[in-house]
Amino acid sequence: MLDKTYPYYLANQPQTSKTLLDVVDKYSGKLATRVAMPDAKVTEKAIAAAVKAAKPMREFKPWARQAVLQHCADRFNARRDELAEALCIEAGKPIKDAAGEVTRLIETFRIAAEEAVRINGETLNLELAARLDGYHGYTRRVPVGPVSFITPFNFPLNLVAHKVAPAIAAGCPFVLKPSEKTPIGALIIGEVLAETDLPKGAFSILPLDGAHAAPLVEDERFKLLSFTGGQIGWELKARAGRKKVTLELGGNAACIVDADQGPKLGKVVERLIFGAFYQSGQSCIGVQRIYAHADIYEMLKKKLVAATKKLKAGDPKDKSVFLGPMIDEAAAERLHGWIMEAKAAGGKILCGGKRRGNMLDATLMENVPVDAKANRMEAFGPFALLAPFQTIDEAIAMVNDSDYGLQAGIFTDSLEHAMRAWDELEQGGVVVNDIPSFRVDNMPYGGVKLSGLGREGVRYAIDDMSELRLMVMRR
Repeated sequence: MLDKTYPYYLANQPQTSKTLLDVVDKYSGKLATRVAMPDAKVTEKAIAAAVKAAKPMREFKPWARQAVLQHCADRFNARRDELAEALCIEAGKPIKDAAGEVTRLIETFRIAAEEAVRINGETLNLELAARLDGYHGYTRRVPVGPVSFITPFNFPLNLVAHKVAPAIAAGCPFVLKPSEKTPIGALIIGEVLAETDLPKGAFSILPLDGAHAAPLVEDERFKLLSFTGGQIGWELKARAGRKKVTLELGGNAACIVDADQGPKLGKVVERLIFGAFYQSGQSCIGVQRIYAHADIYEMLKKKLVAATKKLKAGDPKDKSVFLGPMIDEAAAERLHGWIMEAKAAGGKILCGGKRRGNMLDATLMENVPVDAKANRMEAFGPFALLAPFQTIDEAIAMVNDSDYGLQAGIFTDSLEHAMRAWDELEQGGVVVNDIPSFRVDNMPYGGVKLSGLGREGVRYAIDDMSELRLMVMRR
């Protein structure tokens, strides 16, 4: 059971407030808990505390950072069931998927614990000419200083972890704004962080609404803004001033199924179904566009439709349920509207297409016009479209005909086609013989075009949260 109320965290300490944010059970729509909300004065105190903590965090030894991160991983492991239940309630995520996200939370902190003690530099050879004899160069990485984080609703544990854990490993104090739709996971993370000996002011977790988050974007005392969310990220970048900015802004991920996959279609379908409809499709790398070779298109379509119709939808607390609610009715209504627009423009609904509140059927379509919103924009819901292709060149062109470029997938036995995809797909990552939804928490993750700037994945985030410092020594 969730607590009746949850505090926010200011400079490592839990704080209450007279102003409370209601958090609802996303399936039942009933009030689940309330969260203390900070005001503008609290935000200023949090920023000031982070600035004051910059030096103590920089001097907090790598082994001590490692110990903090390992403590967190151990405590999250001990609280697995509690974290999964909270995630199931506040995000509407099926309980099996919620348990999987808790596992990834733990793994991300463990990876960060390992990385905390291997943030290394290098020795440079500066003796490039006779006049430089006796000169030697050395580099090391130092933390950038206070950083600000804004995270979305769809992975309220692991996407928070991908900012918080690297910040601790790098030695950066931070102020985090979790999504006001799903703040509980971040606040439980704060509760565990408060058990550690992090320097005072090392972290603040503030469930601000969007209208009061401007200082996290605009205040020049922050040296980096890391934002995960929608296309508003580009506006935030423009407002961020001179600070570094990393953005993960979603996609409309495509997956190619090559002609040689006929004998393997059972496994391919299993993975495509997971990629398209896992946690109701609310994933930046959810499978949205499926391009199958004409030789196997009809067979793949038949199997996909049959498998989609078997998915059980309902209460995410039921362990047999695969498809839970979308985050709110507005999100479901938006995507349902796109489906109806595509149908009116000539698209064919193969299965699904109906909505009840924030429950949207798992929906497959074909013949969706290239310029339809369901094709061009990020569906972020339980929807995928199918289309045939004749040649690998045509398939690559279809994938690249997008304003997004986060990750893509290709199922093929051809090494040539796999390498062509890696060479030519305009994506941050290409996954061969699996879906674009595949992610391991130590790999570089991020995109191009409208999908964002920079890369997450613990070591790569540490790079963004630190900077090179050079020393030249003359013998």
